[in-house]
Amino acid sequence: MTKEKEDNGVAYWKANLSLLKFCLVIWFFCSYVLGIFLVEPLNNIMLGGYPLGFWFAQQGSIYVFLVLIVFYAIRMGQIDRQFGMEE
Repeated sequence: MTKEKEDNGVAYWKANLSLLKFCLVIWFFCSYVLGIFLVEPLNNIMLGGYPLGFWFAQQGSIYVFLVLIVFYAIRMGQIDRQFGMEE
């Protein structure tokens, strides 16, 4: 393996892990912080007739997770093309 390809592979995985860390931080914040730790203060806000803390614990974190999946797939496609790793 040439030095250039090796450097490209390292940069590719660095970008991949950076994106993964970003997605996991958002998922953690929405699932645990908003859905568990801040549920009481958020329950003072109503969303569609339900307390916001309850909504995040039951539905919101799932919606955020689905959006993160789409975001990750789109961004990984861009990263793949950027580093010449597309299928």
